[in-house]
Amino acid sequence: MSVSLHVLLAAADEILEPARFSDYCPNGLQVAGAETVTRIISGVTASQALIEAAIEEKADAILVHHGYFWRGEDPCIVGMKRNRLALLLANNISLIAYHLPLDAHPVLGNNAQLAKRLGIAVDGGLEANNPRSVGNVGYLPEAMSALAFAEHVEAVLGRKPLLELGHERPIKRIAWCTGGAQSYIEKAAAAGVDAYLSGEVSEPTILAARELGIHYIAAGHHATERYGIQALARNLAEKFGLFHRFIDIDNPA
Repeated sequence: MSVSLHVLLAAADEILEPARFSDYCPNGLQVAGAETVTRIISGVTASQALIEAAIEEKADAILVHHGYFWRGEDPCIVGMKRNRLALLLANNISLIAYHLPLDAHPVLGNNAQLAKRLGIAVDGGLEANNPRSVGNVGYLPEAMSALAFAEHVEAVLGRKPLLELGHERPIKRIAWCTGGAQSYIEKAAAAGVDAYLSGEVSEPTILAARELGIHYIAAGHHATERYGIQALARNLAEKFGLFHRFIDIDNPA
């Protein structure tokens, strides 16, 4: 089956409500391709490798979490940006991207999907009074040592996380935010959790964990954000009877 690009975008916008967010990039259609969509490829980032894979799959649209046109970037269409856009335009492939709206969605979002895989019960947003909070607080079904939890994360995500011990207690209550959310560690500590998990880590994050007395796990930006885009694309593909395939272009960061 197939669907018009306009209808597909309207359905995605209805699910994610991008207008509620002040984001670092445009959400929704970033590059217009075919007016009718039959085959969707999803991926974390719209790299050249993902575009080439989509061309091989004869895709009409690529759905990603990390697209283009980020705030503050050079607007000139040269170099890597030119090469990527040239491939999309030459093959009439639409690029659709959702950033913060996908992080925050309570069912299909990156944080919700990561919690589902790690077996964490969601208790609320990391910022309790912010309806657009993109992090969460929750509970493990049973308390685990920090080392045991890190091993669990490794088994689920398929990559070894960085672990910084902040105290001697096990983990029961935990906060998390996928991707480059390491700076939220102070918000996590203020929420009274035993541990905080993010994707990326920065040098100050480790010092903060030590001084705040909180376990910290950095599980990888790419590794923590593989699941929301799959859930969104699968939802849309099932709704309209489309072909969908997730292509994981591995990234150790």
